[in-house]
Amino acid sequence: MFVLGLTGSIGMGKTTTAAIFRKEGIPVHDSDAAVHRLYEGKAAPIIEHAFPGVTRDGVVDRALLGTRVRDDPAAMARLEQLIHPLVREDRAGFVREAARAGEKLIVLDVPLLFETGADREVDATVVVSAPEAVQKQRVCQRPGMTAEWLAVIMSKQMPDAEKRRRAQFVIDTSKGMAAAENQVRGILRALGAAAGADRS
Repeated sequence: MFVLGLTGSIGMGKTTTAAIFRKEGIPVHDSDAAVHRLYEGKAAPIIEHAFPGVTRDGVVDRALLGTRVRDDPAAMARLEQLIHPLVREDRAGFVREAARAGEKLIVLDVPLLFETGADREVDATVVVSAPEAVQKQRVCQRPGMTAEWLAVIMSKQMPDAEKRRRAQFVIDTSKGMAAAENQVRGILRALGAAAGADRS
C-alpha cells in the first residue's frame, strides 16, 4: 500500500485538495477531523484535567480552549503534547484498516506533516501551495481570525518554500478548482505504478 502525505500551510487550500482526492476514490485520513472527534470523546477528560473548565457536557469547547492557550506558549505546548499522540494513534488505526481493506493508495492529511516528523510515515509527500497574497486573503476571510492568532499559527508552521523544497509533488491552488483537480489527477497517474506495490 502506498501512503501519500498531504500538507500545506494555513490558507493554502489543503482541505479542498483533500476533498479532490476523496472525489477520485482515494481514502483520506484528516488529522483536523480526528482532533474534532477526539475532543468529543477520548481526549475530552484528558484536556479537562489539564485545562479545567474548557469542556461542556463532556465535550471540549474549542473556543474556550483556544482562549486558554492562544497567548500562552507553555499551555499550547502542553496541549500539543496531549493531543498529538492521540492523533497519531487515530492515524495509525486508519492505516491498518486501509491495509486490511486492500487499498492500494491512501492519503494522510497532516497540517504539521514535516514539523511533527509524520513525513517518516509516508512514501511521498504533496504540498498544497499558493502565492502569499492569495494565502493571506483567504485566511483573513475566516471568522474570528486575527493578526495575532495568525502569527501564532504561522510560528508553528514550516515556511512554505521549505515545504515545497521537501515535497515530491506540489499543487498550486491559486489557479482554480479545475486546475487543482487536474494536478491531483496528474499525481495519481504518476503514482499509478507505485500504488500497486507494497511498502517495503
